[in-house]
Amino acid sequence: MEIANTKKIGQPAERMKELPTQFFAKLVHKANAQIAKGHDVINLGQGNPDQPTPAHIVTALQQAATNPLYHRYPPFSGFSFLKEAVAQRYKEDYGVELDPNKEVAILFGGKTGLVEISQCLLNPGDVCLVPDPGYPDYWSGVALAGGRMSYMPLTADNRFLPDYTAIDKQTASDAKLMFINYPNNPTGAVANAEFYADTVDFAARNGIAVASDFAYGAIGFDGKKARSFLETPGAKEVGIEFYTLSKSYNMAGWRVGFALGNADIIAQLNLIQDHYYCSLFGGIQEAAAVALTGPQDCVRQLNATYESRRNAVFTALDAIGWQAERPGGSFFCWLPVPEGCSSEMFADRVLEEAHVVIAPGIGFGTHGEGYVRLGLLTSEERLTEAVQRIGALGLFGG
Repeated sequence: MEIANTKKIGQPAERMKELPTQFFAKLVHKANAQIAKGHDVINLGQGNPDQPTPAHIVTALQQAATNPLYHRYPPFSGFSFLKEAVAQRYKEDYGVELDPNKEVAILFGGKTGLVEISQCLLNPGDVCLVPDPGYPDYWSGVALAGGRMSYMPLTADNRFLPDYTAIDKQTASDAKLMFINYPNNPTGAVANAEFYADTVDFAARNGIAVASDFAYGAIGFDGKKARSFLETPGAKEVGIEFYTLSKSYNMAGWRVGFALGNADIIAQLNLIQDHYYCSLFGGIQEAAAVALTGPQDCVRQLNATYESRRNAVFTALDAIGWQAERPGGSFFCWLPVPEGCSSEMFADRVLEEAHVVIAPGIGFGTHGEGYVRLGLLTSEERLTEAVQRIGALGLFGG
């Protein structure tokens, strides 16, 4: 008697079913529907830098692309000159000493490393502490590793910093990995030296590896420069930092990122990448090194642009009566929704009636409810227009 084969071709593995819903895909779909109707949509819902890569970096890639050396496979862990370049940048900017050979890993963008670290350090069932609200790709990595998330609430009362004293002893003891992110996405909050010292102490006492997401490290306002986690004494003993060229140099599409710090964790990231990739195109690596070691005027100018945009947004917000705290860094504004609205309900109404895309806070976690995220990623004129359109809905006191 023939037994029917019950296997289904293409049936996803269980780990695929555990992945969180890609919330930005839903946001894009809603925006595109309004565009298809012919509306002039101002999209402030995503974190996609709107300025071009500085010309000297583009020129470096154009020239490097003709080098036959780069037409071959690059070294698996990347060229030494790029690791040396990011170590030099950290030394100049933060006073942090890094061994390029042991304390630097080259990544296909910071996002890749943020997913990979969970796969490197978590066994199925292991606990990872994640900020709430936080960047959704932290969740993706934990899900792929089969880990369990324990959420650290970020609230206005605590300046959107996790309160380590509120984490129960058993959870702290069980946790193997923890994500932190300052300047913060989505809240725009910044961290000080005292917070990072507390983080190192908490991690060391409980045997937790720290993953500091420093994607917005170059964007700080009001004359204040963002601190690196690695500036903290003992930081390299407990964790690593993720750094990217996407925001600092408008190189989001180039996919150049780094993991920096603890040599044991860096070795694991290099190992997993040996199985996934054969490093970045050498021409991109050379251009990235030029970005890191060349004049940094473009970084300072970009920071000034975002600060000017922030100020324009808050002038417009004040005019319509929308009260909110100014971000200390990043290129996001974290704005409370009107009373009686959920974040998604408010974002949907703003899109449908004002034709402005903003991201509902619930997409970043339970404690994101009550807020929306607005990106400073278009001209001051369009940002002001977006706020004025929202004001015309009559939901605020202005």
